Amino acid sequence: MSKIFKYVILFYFSINIFNFSVGAENFYQKGLELFNKKKYEDARFMFERSIVFNPKDANSYLYLAKIYNIEENQSKEEKNLETTLLIEPNNEEAILMSMKISLKKSNFTKVKSLSKTFNEVCKKLCDENEGILETLSNIEPKNNES
Repeated sequence: MSKIFKYVILFYFSINIFNFSVGAENFYQKGLELFNKKKYEDARFMFERSIVFNPKDANSYLYLAKIYNIEENQSKEEKNLETTLLIEPNNEEAILMSMKISLKKSNFTKVKSLSKTFNEVCKKLCDENEGILETLSNIEPKNNES
């Protein structure tokens, strides 16, 4: 009797773990589809649900940051970017978005620091760094002359 009970419990947990992992992936995929259709409010809801099932899903945090960028909610965008970078420190898209925010805030030291990290990890967006550094070099001399 106890062997059968153990097998039933093991089977039950196996099914639940499988459903849990499949459910989290479905929320992320559905959120991505909605994001691409520009249904940002619905996409945000799906990404948040994905995070409930998988709190270490850096991509869900990144897309939340993108949504908050579109909605011009910089504080929530920053929080989600910071979380993305905590989970995945080499996420070039998150680093680039953080650099742009730091540039807007005139935090030149942080931009330079992020730029160094970005240069080490960039694969797809390397050209973007050059543009940001050029903007930074145009701003810094004016800042130092004051």
